[in-house]
Amino acid sequence: MEDGRVDQTSRIVVIGAGQAGFSACAKLRALGHMGSITLIGDENHPPYQRPPLSKGFLLGETTEERLYFRPLSFYEEKGIELRLSSTVEAIDRSTQKVAMADGSEVAYDRLLLATGARPRLLPAEIGGDLGDVFYVRNLADINSMAHCFREGQRVLIIGGGYIGLEAAAVSSKLGLQVTLIEASDRILQRVASPETSRFFRELHGSHDVTVLEGTGIRRLTGEDGHVRAAELSDGSVLRVDFVIVGIGVHPNVELARDAGIDVDNGIVVDANCRTSDPHVFAAGDCASFPWRAGRIRLESVGNAIDQGEAAAKAMLGDSAGYLAKPWFWSDQFDVKLQIAGLSTGYDRVATRHGAGNAVSYWYYRGDELLAVDAMNDPRVYMAAKRMIEAGKSPAPVVVADTTVDLKSLL
Repeated sequence: MEDGRVDQTSRIVVIGAGQAGFSACAKLRALGHMGSITLIGDENHPPYQRPPLSKGFLLGETTEERLYFRPLSFYEEKGIELRLSSTVEAIDRSTQKVAMADGSEVAYDRLLLATGARPRLLPAEIGGDLGDVFYVRNLADINSMAHCFREGQRVLIIGGGYIGLEAAAVSSKLGLQVTLIEASDRILQRVASPETSRFFRELHGSHDVTVLEGTGIRRLTGEDGHVRAAELSDGSVLRVDFVIVGIGVHPNVELARDAGIDVDNGIVVDANCRTSDPHVFAAGDCASFPWRAGRIRLESVGNAIDQGEAAAKAMLGDSAGYLAKPWFWSDQFDVKLQIAGLSTGYDRVATRHGAGNAVSYWYYRGDELLAVDAMNDPRVYMAAKRMIEAGKSPAPVVVADTTVDLKSLL
């Protein structure tokens, strides 16, 4: 087998049974790959959707089974060996084998690292190891905190990103007393404009969520090993029944790094999802890939799906390359936020008002349209997404004019 066109009977191993890993395996079979496919996951559940964890699943509106991408029968029918509750210890690139924690080995011709990311943890020295301090990353996390969601319970949410805000919305809906703190000057500061931050600050305030910006955590204190109070950076103390932490993630690069594969804020890949080892690929939250004049790592379902499928094509010899089309969404109370593009580097924002509480914010760098945040306005979102993907940049004054039909600009 040569490094270019791959034998259709080659052995492909995928480490990581999340969105990117699942998407790659499904795409490999759809493309007609006849060789063995082994999908390795460290959880005991079949691959499942993660976004609903902090939304509908936490609210009790959906069951665990409905989170699964496919039933177990799908993997049997497609000839995908699913190894659950399995941990990879190391990658031996010289022999092209994956060493498992149970002592077994899995040989590969092509290897995909879809290892995802893990939450940043609060340090133990400030109480991060106390009981009833939770994170939102997987089913086990949600199941472990479910007993805390009782009306009147006091929850502190640390972190004003989308995970924290979604958890706050769910907690409020379930009748809890909710306080959210954000160390930065405003919520969503890293990912959104002041306009979007203000929109969601006011939304949460209208639902009795206390949002404290410019406020960090000094320490958590507990009784009998369980968190009971939080001392904030301003010296105030809150009584709490439990804490949810959403302060970002670390990409899981250790397997790649220990195998001598290049890492830099993620596993470094080229436009074809290939790492510094030509037999090893990476996709999803763990992968750092070329973007414009630099590199980027995206934490989103859209990227995990698209890049996972692109990696599948590349492992079979397709050299078309992966062009990211960033999109995201967030559900909070009665608002659906849909985001197209990346706002990094914007220098001005145009506002377009829609019907009711619908509004969209359009991010520009100079005359170039970079991204759009659309709240409760799916038609605007779809039009904006098409514009960005087509490289079209209507003037800010034009998109702000509600008499202009956005479809006419496509």
